[in-house]
Amino acid sequence: MVDAPGPVSRTLRAAPPDQLAEAADRAIRSALGATRTDVFIADYRINGLWPVLDPEPPSAGFLACEGVAQRCFSSQQPVHDAAGDGRCRLYLPLSVWGERLGVLMIELPGVPDRALEERALDIAGDLAVALRAADRETDRYRRVRRRERLSMAAEMQWELLPGRSVTQRAFHLAGQLEPAYTVGGDHFDWSVDGDRLTVTVLNGDGTGLAASLLTAVAVNAMRNARRSGGGLVEQAELASDTLYYQHRGRRYVATLLMELDVRTGRVRAVDAGSPHVLRLRGGAVEQITLDQQLPLGMFAEARYDLQEFTLAPGDRVFVVSDGVWAANPAGKEPYGERVMARAMRSTRLQPAAEAVGTVLRELRAYHADTDLRDDAVVVCLDWHGVDGRDAG
Repeated sequence: MVDAPGPVSRTLRAAPPDQLAEAADRAIRSALGATRTDVFIADYRINGLWPVLDPEPPSAGFLACEGVAQRCFSSQQPVHDAAGDGRCRLYLPLSVWGERLGVLMIELPGVPDRALEERALDIAGDLAVALRAADRETDRYRRVRRRERLSMAAEMQWELLPGRSVTQRAFHLAGQLEPAYTVGGDHFDWSVDGDRLTVTVLNGDGTGLAASLLTAVAVNAMRNARRSGGGLVEQAELASDTLYYQHRGRRYVATLLMELDVRTGRVRAVDAGSPHVLRLRGGAVEQITLDQQLPLGMFAEARYDLQEFTLAPGDRVFVVSDGVWAANPAGKEPYGERVMARAMRSTRLQPAAEAVGTVLRELRAYHADTDLRDDAVVVCLDWHGVDGRDAG
């Protein structure tokens, strides 16, 4: 017998997509006896969490909330914040299949017991699913996420992304684009299908809108082949042919395609350009050297070969575009010479989504916190093996 949905779930399903936060507030107050709620959404850079219900809150109160909300977001665990008057604020992660959207805050008249906290966690899960679905029907939550105006190229790139993280029992996967508000041709894509995880990282030729359009064609061509049952070679060849017959070799996309068998850790790959693969095993970072083949779209009827490597349980793999490993601001040595490996080693105890942020923060610091000169993509994959820990 299937359990009937609770009153909060029914309320969320009935609410207009742009009114989920208000509907959740009313339902949570009624169901849990809460005195206040708020929904915080992560911005494009994942630098902060921003309130939906009151977009311009008093700065002192918001800053106090934000620090605790950020701890919940980073740990992906409930966080209690008890006040001196007996009230307690419960912060809960808003996540869907490992995609971290934000945080739900519920203010209660007292510290919740375990049963009430479990109910609140279920509500947060329902709200996260509803928010992700509503994102296609309203601009409200996207307006909260952006702290400045996106370029047209960046608008296209963010619309094209599959998400920023995904989790299953055997793996954790996360990625991020920078500069978040002006990114042009660099991109990543992924798909989970049974025991197969497909990941691509792309570095589109050129800058701005032209690079974004080029990357969009490549991504959709690879998706077309993949969704028709084609493997990595067919995906690469269809994308390459599509780009070539559109631009006659004048424009191309450096791309790495990978397919992980989540049961065995075997990785098949097509290296068609500049993205680098680095493996963190224990405390050591090593580059996985693959035979580089032609970028997609450089020549007519280009054909590609598969290569393979194998992961061990506990391995972490980073895939980075040339905007990361080749960055050399102000005449410094390239970021990939030494600093990148040091940043990657420092992520050993962090989940994949936090590790991506660490590597990119170090990259921005290497640029002395000025704007990046080139687009940058970092994708982080943790493979736990078939007996890996439960998804966090």
